[in-house]
Amino acid sequence: DVPAFNSDDMAQGWGLRIAALRERIRRADGVVMATPEYNFSLPGMLKNLIDWLSRGADQPMAHKPVAIMSAATGPLGGARVQYDLRRVLLFVNAMVLVKPEVFIGNAQSKFTSEGQCSDEATRQFVAAQMAAFGRWIAQARAMQAG
Repeated sequence: DVPAFNSDDMAQGWGLRIAALRERIRRADGVVMATPEYNFSLPGMLKNLIDWLSRGADQPMAHKPVAIMSAATGPLGGARVQYDLRRVLLFVNAMVLVKPEVFIGNAQSKFTSEGQCSDEATRQFVAAQMAAFGRWIAQARAMQAG
């Protein structure tokens, strides 16, 4: 539901969808970005979303804890998208969790046709990352309070 970024449109105001999304992110304790890899990089609509979030003085991603995970049908599991996404999130001053990383390679063999993860090792990697992300959010809160 996010329109293509256009600075002329932005000059007219955020619009309800963008304003609501910015507010949801601002209120969130953290953001999990799970993405596939397209053409060795970010999907265009994810980059577009971050472009919308990067505008304005009230940056909703600034100092926001973020966890990244990716999946791809190839063996690298979306490593290239994560490197590019980390670089883009650096610009918006997000606090990206460094480790543990989750790269799900050969994803077609690890999920059911309904999208459920059927691979125990993958579930364990994701659970470990989410536990670390919870600790990362707590650390971010302590830094901001202190």
